[in-house]
Amino acid sequence: MLKALRAGVEKMIKKIISIIIVLVLGSAVGFFVFKSEPKLNSNFENENSFFKNSPFRLGLDLSGGSHLIYKADVSGVKTGEVSVSMDALRDVIERRVNLFGVSEPVVQVQSSGFVSGEEEKLIVDLPGITDVEKATTMIGQTPLLEFKTEAPKDAPQKVTVGEDGKVNLDMNPQFVSTELTGRYLQKASLEFDQTTREPKVSLQFDETGTKLFAQITKDNVGKMVAIYLDGAPISTPVVREEIPNGQAVISGNFTPTEGKQLVGRLNSGALPVPISLLSRQTIGATLGSDAVTAGVKAAAIGFLVVALFLILWYRLPGFIAVLALCIYITIILALFKLLPVTLTAAGIAGFIISIGIAVDANILIFERLKEELHSGRTIADAVSAGFSRAWSSIRDSNVSTIISAIILFWFGTPLIKGFALTLGMGVLVSMFSAIMISKIFLSGIIFIGEGKVARFLFSSGISK
Repeated sequence: MLKALRAGVEKMIKKIISIIIVLVLGSAVGFFVFKSEPKLNSNFENENSFFKNSPFRLGLDLSGGSHLIYKADVSGVKTGEVSVSMDALRDVIERRVNLFGVSEPVVQVQSSGFVSGEEEKLIVDLPGITDVEKATTMIGQTPLLEFKTEAPKDAPQKVTVGEDGKVNLDMNPQFVSTELTGRYLQKASLEFDQTTREPKVSLQFDETGTKLFAQITKDNVGKMVAIYLDGAPISTPVVREEIPNGQAVISGNFTPTEGKQLVGRLNSGALPVPISLLSRQTIGATLGSDAVTAGVKAAAIGFLVVALFLILWYRLPGFIAVLALCIYITIILALFKLLPVTLTAAGIAGFIISIGIAVDANILIFERLKEELHSGRTIADAVSAGFSRAWSSIRDSNVSTIISAIILFWFGTPLIKGFALTLGMGVLVSMFSAIMISKIFLSGIIFIGEGKVARFLFSSGISK
């Protein structure tokens, strides 16, 4: 008897400790969310770099950014291929700005004429980038990758005249350009030499580039082939034999960070058609600060109403659900900061929907709990059975929502991707909060007994 009592006490202590741990961790996450947001923390500038570098990343509709308009030169493109070329241009620009750390850019094609190709424009909106010069640099920064072969020995030295009028002689061997450029690059990747552990950039060409590179290496065995980047030689390897597989290596005196940046620039791709900047401007938040403030207030009021309903209708389990929801909200907001996720109006909508899904999961659990209590089970057995019986419904509904979010993220536009990302993340975290956090709290307080007061607290509605 004494042994059983001791085991029960130890079990109760473990549950209480679990509750304390969850509360402490939830408070720590909430503290991070508060301290890392400059609009909530007046001493933000004085905080350490960890908090200072973790504010929410807002989209164009919430924070503003840069608005760029480019004109595409499609004069050299066949009439029937203009649409395909413009779509490819849009994809390249979108990939490029993403590589430079701009999330959820809005890149769209605009045709001003009645006939496709009469005047094609590209509209680029970059959220959070208020420096227009920086924005145009990111868009136009395409590295010029060239492969050059040795010129004849009797070729004259290259003579250049600097801005100061000084005549400079190029003492390096003369090289002549070939047809092989970064246009035919399929992929670039960062690797490390197995012997020296020095970084190097591996290049893989497409079918046309592979043929050109094979011919160049075949004709220049024993000679140097210079690799030029933006007009400057970065590597001058000697060809030992023909390379038919279309793979080249750039090695030089660069750090892993520099090599990673070079890979990113090379993978950004060459533009399918030339573009020229027509206009550039910095724009403010399309929704306006008043609209954002009103939206936040509406969300807070909605949460308070839902919380009040849960507490009044489901009593003690409802209070536990509200506590679990608060922890869920702090966790998901911290994830938005740490990943980071660019928050747009659509993304916030996905987040709010996920809160509703979390509430729905708790309601399913509590209704099952009520049914078990009405059947005559003890509170402890009812709580355990309620969670186990509700799990299959929660799992199936949430998995179907996650699948929908994945499909939207995979095939949707950047705006739709933001909604899908926050919705998917929210559903995953809500499953954790509903099943784990709520269960920890409820299992930790069932020791209050089986009296009328205890059964009243665990009941719901207007029943006794």
